[in-house]
Amino acid sequence: MKLKVFETALSVCKVSGLERVDFNHELTFVGITDEEVSLVCPTDVVPKHTTAREDGWQAFRIEGELDFSLVGILAKISGVLAEAQIGLFAVSTYNTDYILVKAADLDRALEALGKAGYEIA
Repeated sequence: MKLKVFETALSVCKVSGLERVDFNHELTFVGITDEEVSLVCPTDVVPKHTTAREDGWQAFRIEGELDFSLVGILAKISGVLAEAQIGLFAVSTYNTDYILVKAADLDRALEALGKAGYEIA
């Protein structure tokens, strides 16, 4: 399985609303629940109205479109990273999964995944 790494510095935030969020940037994700509005976006465009924020993330994605019938893909990646003591933040889209790790852990994460047989693009 091939993984594509993104160089963009990312932040994971909690925001009070979406009215001032700039959605014109790649790697921008929103999750809305009954308890919160979460935002993942490039660090250089984090809106000022965040109520909580954690910077220092980088992302990679599983290349290609993943069929919904496939099982265990994210679990396997998560397991490799857990074994290496690396936390993650995952975001799923219609096509695939994006895995965020702290930038300080990215090299170790890619090394562990490479040893587990993943191809790093």
